[in-house]
Amino acid sequence: MKRKLEEEDMEIVWQTPANPPHRLDYIFRNGRRHVRPYYFEFIAHVKNRWAGKTIVDLFTDEFKGRSHDYYVSAVKCGRIRVDGEMVPVSYIVKTSEKISHFLHRHEPPVLTSDVLILQKEPDVVTVCKPASIPVHPCGQYRKNTVVGILEAEHGLAPLFPVHRLDRLVSGLLILARSASKADFFRQQIEGGMIKKQYIARVAGEFPEQEQVVDANINHNAREQRSTAEVGACGDTTPIKGKTACTKFTRLSTNGVHSLVLCEPVTGRTHQIRVHLQHAGYPIANDLLYLSKHVHDRSASIPASDFCENLSTEHVDSNEDFSIDPMCTNCPDLVPKGYDVHEEALWLHCVRYSAPGWTYECPYPDWASLS
Repeated sequence: MKRKLEEEDMEIVWQTPANPPHRLDYIFRNGRRHVRPYYFEFIAHVKNRWAGKTIVDLFTDEFKGRSHDYYVSAVKCGRIRVDGEMVPVSYIVKTSEKISHFLHRHEPPVLTSDVLILQKEPDVVTVCKPASIPVHPCGQYRKNTVVGILEAEHGLAPLFPVHRLDRLVSGLLILARSASKADFFRQQIEGGMIKKQYIARVAGEFPEQEQVVDANINHNAREQRSTAEVGACGDTTPIKGKTACTKFTRLSTNGVHSLVLCEPVTGRTHQIRVHLQHAGYPIANDLLYLSKHVHDRSASIPASDFCENLSTEHVDSNEDFSIDPMCTNCPDLVPKGYDVHEEALWLHCVRYSAPGWTYECPYPDWASLS
């Protein structure tokens, strides 16, 4: 049941980053974990390039997820403020002023898989991160993150992620329980002391002998995509991107797919995914990096094989949420622009180790090629 609120009688409780996630914040529906929409205050300080614009033009130009008309209404009713005060729509912003945007926040859903705690020590927690869940608050995600869910469902806070896993990647995630322990791990990472191991299910029959891919990774932040860059013979032009190296070892194959152990020597954005593509054996369900030839070859695989086993055991009998009359996402629970068909990537972190410690994570179901 969804209930519409009139603007004049709304009793709004604004949340800030200081408000912790709670177990009742989540709604489980159709194999997805949703977050009950909530009111939130976004705060920013006016950058030099913003100064001189009207408050409405600033938001229209810089935050394109909503229309000009919405921002006019938000300024008029006080949902957008400058230094805590209401301003006219013609107000010209100045450098370093604090701008606040109060809105009805809808987070994208994630797969319902629980965040399984593997080990809980006085200064370290390790978990099996499900695919599709970000590690920490970023972009549209705040409560639907590993850190948020662990705080809401297990009371674990504060937590300091030692390393990152891309949102669509699953597997071992190490979280320090203190800043000093996080710094200990950071020094080991920077010192090249940590060995990282992943498994990937790739298209094709991967070679039996170990493969080493030594190719720069050039990441395009705007397109959210990376490319492998290598120099041509005799070409003295500097190679784009950052140096990157990954070792690959075949664990098994069924002739159509292969399970490959991936050991990144460096840690670049999408490194394993791009190096596997560069080697000619992309991850078999990685739509971002599959070539057309391989994609067509994989199209004969049943669609169910591309999906993680989804848990549907969660039941929430109180699934109502309030519809905000100004919200651009209401009455839908899912925010506009979200890809409802997004699935888990066949890339999984299985082990991190360094002198004196080793942490491991079980293999996922898709690792069986039988």
